[in-house]
Amino acid sequence: MLRQRVITAVVLLAVLLPALLYPGGSGPFAMLTLVLMGAAGWEWARLSGVHGGAAAWLGVGLALTLGGAWWRWGGQPLPAALWWLATAGWVGLLTLVLRQGVAAWGVWPRGARLLVGVLALAAAWWALVTLHRLGVAVLLGALLLVWVADIAAYFGGRAWGRRKLAPNISPGKTWAGAASGAAAVLALAGLWTWAAQWPVVGPWLAEGFYPRLGQGGTAAALVWLVLLTALSIAGDLFESLVKRSAGVKDSSGLLPGHGGVLDRIDALLPVLPAAMAALAWQGA
Repeated sequence: MLRQRVITAVVLLAVLLPALLYPGGSGPFAMLTLVLMGAAGWEWARLSGVHGGAAAWLGVGLALTLGGAWWRWGGQPLPAALWWLATAGWVGLLTLVLRQGVAAWGVWPRGARLLVGVLALAAAWWALVTLHRLGVAVLLGALLLVWVADIAAYFGGRAWGRRKLAPNISPGKTWAGAASGAAAVLALAGLWTWAAQWPVVGPWLAEGFYPRLGQGGTAAALVWLVLLTALSIAGDLFESLVKRSAGVKDSSGLLPGHGGVLDRIDALLPVLPAAMAALAWQGA
């Protein structure tokens, strides 16, 4: 299993890094991530009870629709209100669904569950490519927030976790882990902002997510960082709930050793639109 995970991670990095760092614009990155979003759409359809060709067509249709929309309007920034609306929608959805529990999700009409997934994937992909257009350092900062929160929550939970965060959804998550994740994210933001003053890498880091987030004031930036961390943890819990409702361990087997695409991007789905909302709120 470990060997599979390592091989898959190396292959993904070998494909993603050139597109991420491509100096000629966001085209290759957008196209590559569209493929991943199409695969995630296929996985979501299957988790929602749609199988066979219908699930595949949903994934293909999602990718083609997003690609066409980006080709037509991708150069134009979306109104900030749309990102704020997406963030508010995620907060409301996560609060409702996680409080209702696993059994209630399966009672939702299939069309409603499909719509939630399509909108979530579409908003996340648009935010992902927009953040990339703002700069690799901007996107990297948003991605690191999720990765650092997840790693710190895991180790913090193992070391100090006693009280379970959502035992019926993900028994391994604890309140201590969530607090550890938030503390690590705040430390990451502080270190990044401090390193932005260095003479060599400073100019590149200064254009990143955290210095931009701090332009509107430290207090507001701290609130956004805590909210983004909470959304990251809740997004992970949400996908766990959906998988439990569907009776599966992984969203698919597309990524050997890692599960499916949704298993890798679940925490990013609410965070990426909220990161755009945070930057808009701070006037960055």
